[in-house]
Amino acid sequence: MMLATQGSTDAPSIPSYLVYEVLNGRPLYYRGYKEVLENHLNPESIMGSSALQSILVSLIYGYILNNRDKKKYLPVTNEAGVHLALTDNLSCDVAIFEKGTFAITTKYFDVAPKIVVEVDVKIDLTEFDGIEFNYVAEKNQRLFDFGVERVLWVLSKHRRVMIAQPNQDWIFTDWSNDIPVMEGCTLNVKRLLDEEDIDY
Repeated sequence: MMLATQGSTDAPSIPSYLVYEVLNGRPLYYRGYKEVLENHLNPESIMGSSALQSILVSLIYGYILNNRDKKKYLPVTNEAGVHLALTDNLSCDVAIFEKGTFAITTKYFDVAPKIVVEVDVKIDLTEFDGIEFNYVAEKNQRLFDFGVERVLWVLSKHRRVMIAQPNQDWIFTDWSNDIPVMEGCTLNVKRLLDEEDIDY
């Protein structure tokens, strides 16, 4: 997903199509972008999701779509762009909006989703000392500041889910446990995989 990099001093040297999102005014690049700049990879090879990420996002989105309160909520996917400020554009694997809170346009959403679900980390972590949690924590806080009420991170390497809410302890739990998404909708990632006979 190409997200604008207004105000970035890096923009002239690194093509904007290698930007995954812009967080707190800093462009964050796709993991593998350096190999693209060195002509060891083509851009398309780093911009798509892995097979596992694609499967997880699809199953989670499909489950939420079928188990939400259809009168109140609309989940969206495909790395939905959320415009928070002039230099803040974030990408969400699944964003759940309350109906009637947003306009349908050809631009990014400019209101906060109620809930965000992320599957794995897709950015180069140089800006975060190579530590995934540093990025996850900063993105969570920016989403909370914007008005998001809950962020779930599905971390496939560890088969864990982080449940994060503002001003509360963040919980890590095995993805085989039931995880509340919203009223009437409880997610169990392992069960979704088992139902599709996917052994991971």
